[in-house]
Amino acid sequence: MNDIEPATGPAAGSAGGSGPGAVSAADTELVYDDTPAPPGRRVRLQPTPPGFWWVLLGAIVALLGPFFGILIGSTIGSHDTASRMDPLYWGFFLGGLIGVVGLLAAAFGGRTLLRHSRAMNPEAEREEEDL
Repeated sequence: MNDIEPATGPAAGSAGGSGPGAVSAADTELVYDDTPAPPGRRVRLQPTPPGFWWVLLGAIVALLGPFFGILIGSTIGSHDTASRMDPLYWGFFLGGLIGVVGLLAAAFGGRTLLRHSRAMNPEAEREEEDL
């Protein structure tokens, strides 16, 4: 038994339940799983604004494109050591192009995100907060 748990049993009265952290059995309230949750702050679920997923996915593609290009180019390898353009270079070049496409997607998503945030009506937000 510790100071947080209520004292029960035959030795409950003599176990020193009068300290500052002691909790008596009358102070505890049983909580059943079938009872509804007590009322609290209302939670409003709002969808993500338009353009958010484009920004996120574009940034991921922009970061990982060149890495996967190098990985694929190095796994292909080159049999000829005197060649000017090894598969490693081609892989990095193509990965860089894919990364640029990811940057464009992130930029267009960011533009959509900014347009949506500027189009929000401040009076409508105040009305929603009052509800």
